[in-house]
Amino acid sequence: MLKQIIKGFLDHLGIEVRRVRLPDPPGSPPIPDRELYRPLFSPWLGGGDFRRYYELAAPKTLVSPDRCHVLQTLLRQALHVPGDVWECGVYKGGTAGMMAAMLQDAGSAKRLYLFDTFAGMPETHATKDWHRQGDFADTSVEAVTRHVGHADLCVISQGFIPETFAGLEDSRVAFAHIDVDIYQSILDSLAFIWPRLSIGGFVVFDDYGFPTCPGARAAVDEFFKDRPCVPLCLSTGQAIAFKSVT
Repeated sequence: MLKQIIKGFLDHLGIEVRRVRLPDPPGSPPIPDRELYRPLFSPWLGGGDFRRYYELAAPKTLVSPDRCHVLQTLLRQALHVPGDVWECGVYKGGTAGMMAAMLQDAGSAKRLYLFDTFAGMPETHATKDWHRQGDFADTSVEAVTRHVGHADLCVISQGFIPETFAGLEDSRVAFAHIDVDIYQSILDSLAFIWPRLSIGGFVVFDDYGFPTCPGARAAVDEFFKDRPCVPLCLSTGQAIAFKSVT
């Protein structure tokens, strides 16, 4: 916001501001992929595998490229952790499509479990959530199934959390992406997933740092308050919980 105010003031004065990259010091070694330093190394701005996978997500997701890069990196690590991959909060299937393609390309035997109402948000917490019941209702199981594909490895479950977890009590989870935005659904997701998360596994919370989702941070902080795990807050707005002990 401050940058926008300053830019607006300078524009009013007719002063043009340009970003100029300073030259490398004479004799310094070349920096690989120099164009991806903006000013820090930002691989989600480049090509390669990430660009290919992100293009599967982009038409159907609200998750930005830097956050998708976090998912891609951690999913690659999760390939070596016992258990399946879970996503709570699927919406239109953007990140699910990306993760399904990655599992397929890796030849992984893991299954991708996808949980959502596919009819909008359930009732929300009156004092902890900004979102309201029915938000994000512009999706459906049929549309998500078409977009994600990979029916051989995907299990799509429609319903309310935690009821939709019924029958999965014996599951093992390697990696979970929790993107449900609201307090109670995050608490309920964690209460079921965390005891079933393998040592070495992790959970990514998409909404932790966003001011429009105060219930998300409240739920995560409350759940881990008396546990040895300390979630890592990222500058992307996400948080990650790594499981190192039972």
